[in-house]
Amino acid sequence: VKSIVEALVLVFRNITSEGFQPVMKLPIAVGSAFEGWSHREEDIVYRLFVPLSPPSGHTFHLELDTEGEKMERNFRIHVKLTCTCASEPQEMLCFLHHPEEELRRNQKPSLLESQVFCTGSYLDVNKTARWFYQLVRASWVILPQSAIWRLKMLPFDRSCKFQMKRNSASPLTVELMFGVQQGKSNIFVGNQSAEGIFTPSTTWPETYAVAETKFLSHIAEKAHKDSFHLKCLQICSCSLVGTGVSSYIMKTVVMHLLTIISISRWRRKYFLLRLQDIMRFLHSCLEDKCLNHFFLGNKNLPAEIKLPLGFPMTEPINLFQHLEQDPDAHAEALRNFRVLHE
Repeated sequence: VKSIVEALVLVFRNITSEGFQPVMKLPIAVGSAFEGWSHREEDIVYRLFVPLSPPSGHTFHLELDTEGEKMERNFRIHVKLTCTCASEPQEMLCFLHHPEEELRRNQKPSLLESQVFCTGSYLDVNKTARWFYQLVRASWVILPQSAIWRLKMLPFDRSCKFQMKRNSASPLTVELMFGVQQGKSNIFVGNQSAEGIFTPSTTWPETYAVAETKFLSHIAEKAHKDSFHLKCLQICSCSLVGTGVSSYIMKTVVMHLLTIISISRWRRKYFLLRLQDIMRFLHSCLEDKCLNHFFLGNKNLPAEIKLPLGFPMTEPINLFQHLEQDPDAHAEALRNFRVLHE
């Protein structure tokens, strides 16, 4: 799957080489399917994250939304034109300092002029998703793999999804995620938003998908070959289906414990003990109505995880904040956990 998407992105680059569009970097495989802990084969979605950078003559400025108390950090991506007069060689006209008539006659419109990607002066998630959707459809027939795999595009809103099917095998579902990197860190602002919550199309929530995959890869490098940490995550995540505790909550719990319990203690012979630790930790968090976000404000992360400046000092987000605010939801969560435990 990853190799096919990489080939698609290379075709995208050729198609979009003329004009001014966001510049795509090679996709990064993220999520449970690539990390190795998907629990239901029929529900597997292969997620790949495509980093975007500004085209020549443009800059992306990330603006943090500080209004209200939120469960996630949201940004807007302000697109600004920048002077290219001093660039060598002089391959393009400067959007800021060349006459408008000359620009219209001799150069493709800027991101701000075309409004294909922007709403006003801000990068638009839905418009960018539509661009990816159109690129996939146009590029698929060029790929050699299209002779073997059939493509089916799925409805899109804030991301681009499609299925690939080969002969009588079950189709593989692929989701192209995209976003902008915060500095040189492993933290991005991306297209995905919380389910069931309206998110304006110019709002880009902070995403930790790349950092999570890098953290689990770092653990895998240190782990013994019979380490069962991913199997523990898979089993616990599967057992909590229908209880109101999401797989992301379980992943957060396990990642916290991986920084607390030595990786040598996650081998096969400690399997049952680690399952008990996971469920105890989750129960304690449910009782306290508090589960801190894994990256925000966490000072125990390995140095290999690159964070934005000041990130470890950021106030942690409580992923169980809704349980603090809703006593009925808290009581139901504890009830569901007891039923599961029994």
